[in-house]
Amino acid sequence: MRLLTLGGTDFVGRAVVEAALERGWEVTVFHRGKHQAPPGATALLGERGAEGGLAALADGEWDAVVDTWSGAPAAVRETARLLAGRARTYAYISSRSVYTYPAAAGLDEDGPVVDASPGDGADVDYARAKRGGELAAAESFGEHALLVRAGLILGPYENIGRLPWWLTRIARGGPVLAPGPRDLPLQYIDARDLAAWVLDAARSGLGGPYNLVSPPGHTTTGELLDACVAVTGSDAELRWTAPEAVLSAGIEPWTELPVWLPPGELHDTLHTGDVSRALATGLRCRPAAETVADTWEWMRSLNGAAPLRPDRPAVGLDPAKEAEALGL
Repeated sequence: MRLLTLGGTDFVGRAVVEAALERGWEVTVFHRGKHQAPPGATALLGERGAEGGLAALADGEWDAVVDTWSGAPAAVRETARLLAGRARTYAYISSRSVYTYPAAAGLDEDGPVVDASPGDGADVDYARAKRGGELAAAESFGEHALLVRAGLILGPYENIGRLPWWLTRIARGGPVLAPGPRDLPLQYIDARDLAAWVLDAARSGLGGPYNLVSPPGHTTTGELLDACVAVTGSDAELRWTAPEAVLSAGIEPWTELPVWLPPGELHDTLHTGDVSRALATGLRCRPAAETVADTWEWMRSLNGAAPLRPDRPAVGLDPAKEAEALGL
């Protein structure tokens, strides 16, 4: 298989490239040159949205394209139009954020989505940017546009900082504010499992939308944080705190306590999506303990300093605020 990735040096894109190279595929990475492409891939340099920025893609044919773009849908439209007729499948890494909020518990791919346009610029919010990107891919590739609606993504190379923050905090040891309930179910996807499914789907010629996260309840908050304690070997003491107490302390779910959302509407939206379609087409999700262990091993290879995307706000709870909430 000949694969073109638009992006492919960070997180999800890198996972896709490395998985394809392991399969012996011929991989081309189109990127801005800010990071090195994985060894074994052919690098093409360019800047999407810039005048003449796609010149490096003027020639060439591929069996599949994987596009990780999360900015203006117009950039997806421009690239998809350029590659139409020179690639069979266009896999756009989208998001379950495209569904109108609140998404009902158990929502599948036929749920209502936000209004968006494939010609939108960078002034739209994340949900409309991703939906516009889907429309842009489908505009040029029709039934061969594979719309990968990922949810929470974790694993090695994570550049958002959610799981790395928990690992760093727990490695520091001592009393740790652990947001309850302990058995609260979580739904996420390891970037490597996402990559494996996308490559299989592209090879099989699948198209259309797929929710791509683990089955609901694949792990729990307790299992995830216990795994962090185990792999770091720290003396951290998880102090489980009721959701009401966390919220009354003025602590923001998701941002100050990454991954966690209290039971209710937002939790149902993020952690209870229907993934029957992806499971029926081969999605396999590794245990949470493996994701945690491999992320920690990657962080240790970087001396614990996991890189963060400059366009995303930092996540995590200030130590003083945590201590206050714990009454220390």
